[in-house]
Formats: sequence, structure tokens, C-alpha cells
Amino acid sequence: MRVRIALAEKGIEYESRGENVMNYSDLLLKMNPVKKQIPVLIHKSKPICESLIIVEYIDEVWKPKSPFLPCDPYQRSQARFWADFVEKKVYSLGRKMWDSTGEAQEAAKKELISCFKLLEEELGEKPYFGGESFGLVDLALIPSYCWSLWFEDCGINMAGEFPKIFAWAERCMDRESVAKSVPDRHRVYAFLVELRKKLSAIR
Repeated sequence: MRVRIALAEKGIEYESRGENVMNYSDLLLKMNPVKKQIPVLIHKSKPICESLIIVEYIDEVWKPKSPFLPCDPYQRSQARFWADFVEKKVYSLGRKMWDSTGEAQEAAKKELISCFKLLEEELGEKPYFGGESFGLVDLALIPSYCWSLWFEDCGINMAGEFPKIFAWAERCMDRESVAKSVPDRHRVYAFLVELRKKLSAIR
């Protein structure tokens, strides 16, 4: 999702190739032999792997239009810090909360709530994490919006507990690049519930 949003923000035309995550193509395995996973951007016959790295690559190569990182070195470092925080904490805890039950799920939920509190404070009254412009941290976090109904199902009231983040998410979803790239959260919720049932049945 991040890569699609970044390409759309830059107005870059591209060819997208789907992958069966249970049986990756020879091309994918050739382009990413180390981690053997998506996404992979192939530009000038060379592969770039990992979504946040790809986003920064896109920003560097197509720099003039809609920059994702600020010019100031300190602000740039802060954007990278929070994007890394989102990647390593929010997504990993979200997956852990989905894949666990009981005390383990409750512990993951508690930690995820702490993460959202920090992000709510960092966002403050700004329209986007970087200020007036949609940037790297926004790109990193907005795909999690499609999980928001699952978060609520687990007892995290996003709109009530984190109104600034919820308003930010809706603001992001108003952007054409995001709306076309982030799947409908109701469909994602139904998929997650069904998948969880199937996995529970075989465990």
C-alpha cells in the first residue's frame, strides 16, 4: 500500500504485478532472494526492497514533486525515527494482537494503546505528521487504517481515545492516492475475522 500511495502522490505510471504469497513467482525470488517477500520495486531493471526503503527511493529519484521528507536534516531524522517507530511497533503489535488471545492479546493491546498515545501527542494540531504536507510518517502509518475496525473490536476506541489520529486518518483517506490504495476497512475486518476462525480451527 505504501508504495502504491507514494507512486500515486508523485504521479508516476507503473505496471503492477500481483503475487501469490503462498507460491512466489520466479521473478520475485530473483529480485528479492534474501527476504523472499513483497513489495519489490523494479526500476531500470534493478530491485529495491522493503516498503519504507522503496518510498524513500521514490522520493529521491522523483524529488521535485510532492517531497515526502523535509529539507532540514533534523526534521528529516525525526520523520525517519517516527516512520521506523510505526513499522517496528504499531504493525508488529497489531499483528500480535490479531494472532493471540487472552493475556497475550491484552498485553499487546495495552502496548499498542501506549504507541497511539505517543503518536497522538506527536501529531498534535498538525494536519499531517510533517506539518502541512503529507509525508513519510503519514505514508508509514495510514495503511493501518484498514485494521481500525479490528482494533475497535479488541477494545481500542480509535475515534474516542485518539481523536486527532482518527481525524488525521480521515483526512488522509480524502486524498485520491490513499483512497485508491488502502482497502475498505469493513472488507478487511470481515477478512481478518474469517481468517482468524480458520486458523483457530486448525490449531
